[in-house]
Amino acid sequence: MKFGSAKRVVALAAAALLSAGVLTACSSGGGDDGGSKTLNVTLANHVWTDVIKKKIEEFEKDSGLTVNINQLSEDQLVDNYKVKLNAGSSDVDVMMYRPLQVGKLFGQSGYFADITDRVNDAGDWNWDDFQAGPVGLTTYEDKVVGVPMITENEMLYYRKDLLEKSGLDVPKTMDDLMNAAKTIKEDNDGVAGIVMRSQASAAVTQFSGFLYSFGGTWEDDSGNSAIASDEAKEAYAFYGKLLHDYGPDQISTDMSWPEAAAIFAQGDAGFWIDASSLYENVYDPEKSKVGDQVGFAPFPEGPAGSKPYNVAAWALGINAASQNQDNAWKFIKWATSPEMTLEIQKEGVPSARTSVWENPEGTSNFPEELAKAIQVNGENGVGNDRPLVIGVAEAREIVGAPIVEAITGGDSDAAADEANQKFQDLLDSEK
Repeated sequence: MKFGSAKRVVALAAAALLSAGVLTACSSGGGDDGGSKTLNVTLANHVWTDVIKKKIEEFEKDSGLTVNINQLSEDQLVDNYKVKLNAGSSDVDVMMYRPLQVGKLFGQSGYFADITDRVNDAGDWNWDDFQAGPVGLTTYEDKVVGVPMITENEMLYYRKDLLEKSGLDVPKTMDDLMNAAKTIKEDNDGVAGIVMRSQASAAVTQFSGFLYSFGGTWEDDSGNSAIASDEAKEAYAFYGKLLHDYGPDQISTDMSWPEAAAIFAQGDAGFWIDASSLYENVYDPEKSKVGDQVGFAPFPEGPAGSKPYNVAAWALGINAASQNQDNAWKFIKWATSPEMTLEIQKEGVPSARTSVWENPEGTSNFPEELAKAIQVNGENGVGNDRPLVIGVAEAREIVGAPIVEAITGGDSDAAADEANQKFQDLLDSEK
């Protein structure tokens, strides 16, 4: 179903809910009318939410506001927004959302209030403290529409004991990684040099760092597909060769992160590349046989440098139709302040603020090597780990197809050419 058709279906559903009195209609113009003392905040089920809820009473006392929290699962959250926001409902003020999944859809649909002036005029709250990658992801058509609160980036996990056994240094470049993976596989019977995601859609996120580091992009400056460029083809071939030549002997093309993490945690691979947020799955001794030997390193440099993804997994925005936008901003400013961000990161939730990563208190609950690698990746990172389109799932399947072709030893250049046309068709359909 095309977006336009889907939007009409949502509109009809919203109209029915309005008629039934489930939703409250409002003028479509948004803006502030002095602001209600009751603030409606919609949040996702997440550890960040668990922490902030414990501190809401402090905000209410200081602000004189009453906060109503509507907490939903991720799927419920998206469905709730699509119905309410499309209907122009004003009973959502602050909205927690996933920029990678719905940022373009919500931006194109006019659901976000423009908070550019608010963030730039916030003084010591310090918008400049937020990392560039996540900020880019919460900006739509040069307007700031959200504040990133939770991040993750692309990490190189490695086995300290296997590197020491083979006399290897921690890889700093793609060539280093390829050579080290080869050596580890040759030196250790039954152990893969590296394990990574291999399923088409799932692998796209981790492949993105290779794409960027080889100088490629999903789209060119004109908004056209760029996955058949020389740089993209080189990245596809490199990712595929790593797994085809030095991955597990019986390489599957159905692996997402749980399967790859399990292989590494069982001690059956020398390297694993995946999200920084997944580290406990291979570091926690209750989950990993090799936890005491796991090391963490920044993403290796390719021809274009080290460019892992560094994304805003979640952000806070303001409903454009809210009649309480001033108070909504007060909540966001409080919830994402340097002080609150530090408190939440101490609970293990990685933030987008540079100052918090530079503060020893902010990294006290992370392995030291992991914290340093996250900080480096944050400085170099790119703000998206997939094509930024409306049809995210369809796009991932399309651009992920050449990954599988490369892993299985096929002609990934030809696969990239074929995928390029399909991706272009998708981009054209969304214009």
